[in-house]
Amino acid sequence: MRLILLLLFWTSMLCSQEVHFRYNILGYHPSDQKVALLLSASPIEGKVQLIATPTGEVVLESAALSLQSRAWGQFDQQYAFDFTKVEKSGIYQIRYGEDNSKAIQISREKYQGHQEDMLAFMRQQRCGYNPYFDIVCHQRDGRIFYAPIADSTYFDFSGGWHDAGDQLKYLITSSNATARMLLAYLEAPDSFKDKVDAYGHPGANGIPDVLDEAKWGLDWILKLHPKPDWLIHQIADDRDHRGFKYPHKDNAEYGWGPNSYRAAYFANGEPQGLGKWKSQATGVANLAGRCAAAFALGARVWQSVGLDTIFAARCQKAAIELFQLGKEKEGFQQGNSFGAPYRYNENTWADDMEWGAAELFKLTGEDHYLKDAIHYAHVIKDDGWMARDTMMHYELYPFMNMGHYSLYEVAPDSVRRQLAQWYKANIEKVLARSLTNNFQIGVPFLWCSSNLITNFVTQALLYEKMTGDQQFHALMLLHRDWLLGRNPWGTSMFTGIPEGGETPLDVHLPPRALEGKTPAGGLIDGPIFATIHNYLKGLVLSEPDEFAEFQNDFVVYHDDIGDYATNEPTMDGTADAILMMVLLSQL
Repeated sequence: MRLILLLLFWTSMLCSQEVHFRYNILGYHPSDQKVALLLSASPIEGKVQLIATPTGEVVLESAALSLQSRAWGQFDQQYAFDFTKVEKSGIYQIRYGEDNSKAIQISREKYQGHQEDMLAFMRQQRCGYNPYFDIVCHQRDGRIFYAPIADSTYFDFSGGWHDAGDQLKYLITSSNATARMLLAYLEAPDSFKDKVDAYGHPGANGIPDVLDEAKWGLDWILKLHPKPDWLIHQIADDRDHRGFKYPHKDNAEYGWGPNSYRAAYFANGEPQGLGKWKSQATGVANLAGRCAAAFALGARVWQSVGLDTIFAARCQKAAIELFQLGKEKEGFQQGNSFGAPYRYNENTWADDMEWGAAELFKLTGEDHYLKDAIHYAHVIKDDGWMARDTMMHYELYPFMNMGHYSLYEVAPDSVRRQLAQWYKANIEKVLARSLTNNFQIGVPFLWCSSNLITNFVTQALLYEKMTGDQQFHALMLLHRDWLLGRNPWGTSMFTGIPEGGETPLDVHLPPRALEGKTPAGGLIDGPIFATIHNYLKGLVLSEPDEFAEFQNDFVVYHDDIGDYATNEPTMDGTADAILMMVLLSQL
């Protein structure tokens, strides 16, 4: 009788117990490690099953592994369910008691094609002509400051991309975005389609869309470099922040009336700021080196595909000039603010000079560029966010050293070994942090944590390409899976990816605010430490928190248009993710 009562008790517990399943909602490659998490308020005692749909066949059954000692969040009971051994392509569900997960896909094609969504998001961010809204905007960018010419002198700096949900334009982020897209093309040219023309209109133009988008960036950076020793690093500032607005109806005021001229900041390598807040700039080599890399990549691509030899020559000339400018003014140029203390605090530069030198050596074959690249590699070594537990906003940007990967291809063996070791040292730091929590995520949850994770995945994949060393592959997959639903909230960090899944909807973006539309393909900022989130200015949720049940005192995420810190898609993060997705599709 006692045994029967005990069985009835546990049966009733299973029937009333609510279990939340956390896994990669985009899906898994057959050979992937596949480990889901189960979150519950009470212990999970019975077997967990993997069910094939629509047949209902139980393909795997096992006890879940308790992970209580490293729990995050409001659910004290956390368990891992490993179904790695299931490699057959198909659609599955995890079942515990009466609770089932949604569909889980195993397929060799799950990581192919999503870079097209990300490119569409990039086109939605365009300034000058915006194909998403079909409007022309910001044609009066801009009037220059800090240049060796009278303040407010006009130059044509139209074009480029709006940085995020606002309408500022930064060379800091745009130079990296441009170079990453060019590198993505060189890594996998067959991965990109030709669906639109150079303006983003539907219809092929004989050029892969990723190169159309990269050229949009290159054309703008050429405008920002009108003379051999000139470089403009920012258009507009936080005076832009006057609510959501259509780009061609910009109500921001810079001294010439609304929807008129905007300030353009010359990179002079010195602290800047037209209002209360000043940057801490020391040079221009971060921007000059990164732009040199983008232009050298552009020249190489346009030469190789025979698209436009005149344009390739312009890119090569700009790359050489800007790299020389970086050597003459070593140091970093930061972003500028006006009325608020928030800015891009980039304070590294040797990695960018390394990248520029390596790409120039590949382009020209001139040995002095190889020597420069090796020199700058030894200046930066393994410095970056992966080696640190905290940093200021965009302090160590870009969020991985692409110069090491570029140099590795052409460096002597002794240098190659050192470059690989620096990458490995970074990855091991992330690994050590990952052992402190059940999700096995080793990223500090600073503003734009999704960008950090995207860059960690990219660095781990490039390390594998460089060395063939697969020992961190499982760690890389866990971070990929975090971006795609294996997190406390069960959401993807990409708008519209996967289609029909739990993805960011109420994002901090003008199309959402003005038209109720959420463009697909954008990488959102992602979760942030609660200690940071709770002190940000002007952050007010617009509706009750749909994820309130899953929030915790450690990290916070809201799918809410009012949360600019966690739910704002960024142009540069999305461009980084294009390269990541291409690399994932090659596995």
